[in-house]
Amino acid sequence: MQIPMVDLQIQYQQLKGEIDQAIAGVLDTSYYILGPHGQAFEAEVAAYLGVKHAVGVSSGTDALHLALRAAGLGPGDEVITSPFTFIATAEAIAYVGATPVFVDIDPQTFNLDPELVRKAITPKTRAILPVHLFGQPADLAPLKQMCDEHDLLLIEDCAQSFGATYAGKQTGSWGALGCFSFFPSKNLGCYGDGGMVVTSDDRLAEQVRMLRNHGSKVRYHHDIIGYNSRLDELQAAILRVKLRHIDRFNLQRRVNAHYYSGRLAEVGVMPPFEDGKGMHVYHQYTVLTDRREALQTALTQAECASAIYYPIPLHRQNVFARVCAEVSLPVSEQVAARVLSLPIYPELSETQMNRVITAMGKA
Repeated sequence: MQIPMVDLQIQYQQLKGEIDQAIAGVLDTSYYILGPHGQAFEAEVAAYLGVKHAVGVSSGTDALHLALRAAGLGPGDEVITSPFTFIATAEAIAYVGATPVFVDIDPQTFNLDPELVRKAITPKTRAILPVHLFGQPADLAPLKQMCDEHDLLLIEDCAQSFGATYAGKQTGSWGALGCFSFFPSKNLGCYGDGGMVVTSDDRLAEQVRMLRNHGSKVRYHHDIIGYNSRLDELQAAILRVKLRHIDRFNLQRRVNAHYYSGRLAEVGVMPPFEDGKGMHVYHQYTVLTDRREALQTALTQAECASAIYYPIPLHRQNVFARVCAEVSLPVSEQVAARVLSLPIYPELSETQMNRVITAMGKA
């Protein structure tokens, strides 16, 4: 595709001097695991997000898994979450033996509907796990209030929302735990897999640090069964460079998203919704359309990428078919049948966006 969903090469070329220097510095020291760059990156992210602790792990999926384990969730516990997200959100719940309880989404933001969450709380509910989908913050105030009222944990899936804010506070800082992904295509992405758990709770932070490193606080002394889930020094060094530019990157994503939105009426397509309660950082620019197949065909012919995130809600996935056989979540199903994501990244030009719009107009 001449216009890809995300262009990682153009961003690297812009930051090449800084990134190459950072990588060379790591190679010169030969310190690759749990070293100074990882420690510095954790401190810088904690300061940026306004939390006490940030713990680097090997992926966003591990961030969710370790957060849930650190919180003590397990068999017999229910975790309320969204069916309209990547499988990792629910996988992590299943990893610890807990049960994901899928609740339908708001038809405009595509995030959890707080009123439906309230109705889904049972004596077995231990946590609410909202997803800040596509960079749009979930409606956190009512979810936090429910957690306080029912003594539940609020655990945020921030895989797509680094730098997004809700009521002036960063996503990830509202809950007991926040979970981030640094997959290469993310707003803050490394050059491999990477993730992070953030918290202001000293005990939870200590648990995550132990879990990521074979259950150990002191080398060769193991207090719990843990995992090998550490963010390596090369990735941390790259992420430190990119963190310095994240606000500029997110601002340009918003500028590009609003340019798209200003022109979509020309082609009869509904733009993404911003609820005004927080700042959307447009990890994806996702529209709703009843002409998805025709639009994708037109875009492909014009050598413009597009994608469907996500075609099958989690409660309709084979892996959850048995436990969700009687579950009906009509909004998620209708949205999944109509969403289409367009190319979005900070370096995307107006010329490129015009080409995307022109192609859609031919569908």
